Amino acid sequence: MKDVSILGCGWLGKPLAISLLDEGFKVKGSTTSEEKLELLEDNGIESYIVNISEFEEFDTFLGSDILIIAITSKDIDGFENLISQIEESSIQKVIFISSTSVYGRINKVMTEEDAVLKNHPLVEIENLFKENTFFETTIVRFAGLFGDVRQPCNWFKNRRKIPQPKGFVNMIHKEDCIEIIHTIIDQNCWGETFNACSNHHPTRREFYSLVKLSNGFELPEFENNEVYQWKIISSKKVQEVLGYTFIHDDLLAF
Repeated sequence: MKDVSILGCGWLGKPLAISLLDEGFKVKGSTTSEEKLELLEDNGIESYIVNISEFEEFDTFLGSDILIIAITSKDIDGFENLISQIEESSIQKVIFISSTSVYGRINKVMTEEDAVLKNHPLVEIENLFKENTFFETTIVRFAGLFGDVRQPCNWFKNRRKIPQPKGFVNMIHKEDCIEIIHTIIDQNCWGETFNACSNHHPTRREFYSLVKLSNGFELPEFENNEVYQWKIISSKKVQEVLGYTFIHDDLLAF
């Protein structure tokens, strides 16, 4: 399967599309902005305007073997409409980019076997894909995303206090996100749910103090939370099932 459509060619989707092109895939990419169409075309991506909330027909865009969904929308009605169109398309496999925000902070290490938040819209959307029998879906729950212009030193600006300083950092670099998606496709690993997060979990106080100071910012202020809430995201499954080794596994070194 060498034809891939990427719904959402933004911060993650665009470099993912370029990397797939480099591997010999034919890539279709979507954006919601007319201004970005030419930029995608300039990179060899067959580009389309797609907004799932507008309930239009996306049949040409969906004319691929694999669909990668990399949008932040939580429009459940829009996703239901999208799924109905996928059912009528040539799409056989789907990678749905989700988030580890589906897990609550219940002071434990969270694996794919742990319960998710019942009222989280991403959980409902995940289930729409997992329960569909017209195609196979692999869910990838990424932790906090960083890389390139998305740098943690720029977060919590204007003396905004950082909550839960004793909690732990759960993050993943964009390069690892892209490589994990490549690995899923290369290994034909479908019908799975993966957490994807660096194995390094410094405390929020340790991490944000270092990244702020090392980039010329003042030492950040932290909230004095009376209730201690945390979670650590385990990526054991993605490493064991896919044999994946993280590129950026030491957050403080990076």
